[in-house]
Amino acid sequence: MKVDKSNSSFLSPLLCITIILLALNPVVSIRFPDRIPEVPKDPSNQPLQTAVFALGSFWRSEAAFGCLNGVVRTSVGYAGGSKPNPEYRSLGDNAECVQVEYDPEVIGFRQLLEVFWSNHDSRQVFGQGPDVGNQYRSIIFTSGTEESRLAAVSKEREQSKSKSSIVTTQIQQLEAFHPAEPEHQKFELKRNPFLL
Repeated sequence: MKVDKSNSSFLSPLLCITIILLALNPVVSIRFPDRIPEVPKDPSNQPLQTAVFALGSFWRSEAAFGCLNGVVRTSVGYAGGSKPNPEYRSLGDNAECVQVEYDPEVIGFRQLLEVFWSNHDSRQVFGQGPDVGNQYRSIIFTSGTEESRLAAVSKEREQSKSKSSIVTTQIQQLEAFHPAEPEHQKFELKRNPFLL
């Protein structure tokens, strides 16, 4: 098609006026949705929940939970024993564990249990892989009857996967969580910054 150059100076202002009129007409114009559909919730108003798990070395455990969407904070420490102030070189009968602070509107205790079961061998007695000892045993610490019920149901489900060996995971009420020394916090992230 051949364009007549004499009409092109007239078409340009006419095209601009047409576009402006179409844009101003709400029936014809295109509406783009808001980029941010709602104001983000203030995280300080949302109550976080805490879960504690022992599944072998706390360094690896912290890394497994720390990368989950909805997990706000993790810290490693000791629980499940009678020694009042356990330390890495003097645990007594405590187990190495990870404390997980999470937003229950994003991730629930059930999902945390799934991560727990998939990140260790719950059939290994007093240890995980090369880490052997009482401090590496498998425990789900609970606070409340609903968590205890969910933990028991998940343990039964895990046991049903194999009748030839017994799930050794203990389910205990959390009495106290003792944070580990600073050099043990975020250990895997310090050694492997590419995980960030």
